[in-house]
Amino acid sequence: MDFTTYVAERRTRLVRTAVLLGCPQPDAEDVVQAALLKCYRSWRRVARADHPDAYVHRVLVTTLADARARRWSGELPTETLPDQIAVADPTSGIAVRRALADLSPEHREVLVLRFYADLSERDTAAALGVAPGTVKSRTSRALAALAPLVEAPDAH
Repeated sequence: MDFTTYVAERRTRLVRTAVLLGCPQPDAEDVVQAALLKCYRSWRRVARADHPDAYVHRVLVTTLADARARRWSGELPTETLPDQIAVADPTSGIAVRRALADLSPEHREVLVLRFYADLSERDTAAALGVAPGTVKSRTSRALAALAPLVEAPDAH
């Protein structure tokens, strides 16, 4: 698959993945763009990888970590905001984002990559740079930590 096709098919999902990893929407757009630029520079290697999606998600996770490590104060707050178009996004639900925000970064990463990005345990391990057994144990612990944070639909 060529780079343009890959981006056209997966960019929106990568942005949502970054948002679920705790990145604000505008920053998620920038992080995904930076990650995709890194992937573009070595696209032949990415395309030849056994699991290109895992490779790209690994780049996304490290780019997000790098962005969080840097302190940038170039943005200035403003009183007037541009008009925004409301887009229905199931991942923007406050309950989902609040529950994910209450998890540790390691737990949030493993759940988002496994269940939202739909990566296998092996691909998630590759994306996070950990062993597959670590993914299994983190997933188990993350789900246990998430359970009390998510309200059952019929609990009202």
